[in-house]
Amino acid sequence: MTYAQQHQSEFVEGLKAFLRIPSISALSEHKPDIRRAAEFARSELERAGMTKTELIEGQGNPLVYGEWLGAPGKPTILFYGHYDVQPPDPLDEWKSPPFEPDIRGNDIFARGAADDKGQVYIQIKAVESLNRSGGRLPVNVKFLLEGEEETGGEHIEAYVKTKPPRLKADAAVVCDTEMFAPELPTICVGLRGLVYYELAVEGANHDLHSGVYGGAAPNPMQAIAEIVCALKDRDGHIRIPGFYDRVAPPSAKEREAWARLPFDEKEYTEKEMGAKELVGEPGVPLFERTWARPTLEVHGIRGGFTGEGAKTVIPARAVAKISTRLVADQRVEEAIQQTRAAVQKVCPRGVTCELKVLSAGEPSLTNPDNRFIHAAAEAMKQVFGKETVYIRSGGSIPIVGVFDRYLGVPSVMMGFGLPDDNLHAPNEKFHLPNFFRGIDSVARYLEILGQ
Repeated sequence: MTYAQQHQSEFVEGLKAFLRIPSISALSEHKPDIRRAAEFARSELERAGMTKTELIEGQGNPLVYGEWLGAPGKPTILFYGHYDVQPPDPLDEWKSPPFEPDIRGNDIFARGAADDKGQVYIQIKAVESLNRSGGRLPVNVKFLLEGEEETGGEHIEAYVKTKPPRLKADAAVVCDTEMFAPELPTICVGLRGLVYYELAVEGANHDLHSGVYGGAAPNPMQAIAEIVCALKDRDGHIRIPGFYDRVAPPSAKEREAWARLPFDEKEYTEKEMGAKELVGEPGVPLFERTWARPTLEVHGIRGGFTGEGAKTVIPARAVAKISTRLVADQRVEEAIQQTRAAVQKVCPRGVTCELKVLSAGEPSLTNPDNRFIHAAAEAMKQVFGKETVYIRSGGSIPIVGVFDRYLGVPSVMMGFGLPDDNLHAPNEKFHLPNFFRGIDSVARYLEILGQ
């Protein structure tokens, strides 16, 4: 029996302790919890045998760094993850409190279980298992964990851009992705980028009575609706001029591989999403729509009166939260310029429109033909007993593009979450068998690289 197998219950208790810390980066009142989570992660790195650990302070939440460099001549792997989590709202939809981890069946339920504390803990415990069982590691390892991934990641991006010598590595390992299906080992090679906007629209300088001024006064709520509909049509096609010009279509080989993936569209629609039917660009296959095409989505609109009863008001101001997902070979700055120009062009008469960028991250696409990805695919195949598949993800992990651009290293995205883990939603969970096999897979990966 391996060290990891002997200590499974201990690893689960440690994960529970990590999950109990409400390290919500979006809410300032949780700043003390953010620091508690950072200190917890640092102490776990010490326990795993890192010879040097520290909190890197800066403009934002602390980064957690650890290193073990006792394998001269062997590759160096940089592990990345984040210890911050999303807010748990709406609370009344949770079957158990979000920060009181609850095991039901083979799943552990808590905010951050899959995104990303469970997967960070996999990395740490894989390294600990190798260190404790053999007294050393087969390769050199470094850890860089952040506490702002859910709110933009400005601190880590600014830090990596300085190209500190301590971050020199041959590859980065990111486990903040998911398996395509249960029991199917998966490596992600592409991520969409993200630009998150706040659109503010203003009309009169104060709220107005709709009976007295209706028919003459500009209405910012109506204006926002018109702007959104002008940016994207009913078929999901983005109408921003030039937005598709750089979009690189997937290769025929990728399309063929995606077509072979085990997939039930009815189950995806009705069970996983809980929707009545799928929407999107006609004639574009589903995986291409979700992995290789840009999107524009509205996340919320506020303004005017939404309370109980009636209030006949024309609001003076309305705000919408909007994001665009970008794909290879789109560029963030160019996409921002195109979107700003489009908003100003369709801004209705009588109102002013301001589009503010809240966060942004470049898309990424990794060539799977390199030894670090091949070794990961082999490790997962050995642990799961099935051939590893390659996919892209519709989500965004901005640091992957940052690592590629400033450190020049490929990111190996070997994730162990499942499509129904409810990321960013109530009842988030992590499948415990994947937690244990994830530890085995990462440990085996390091062993293969060290051979």
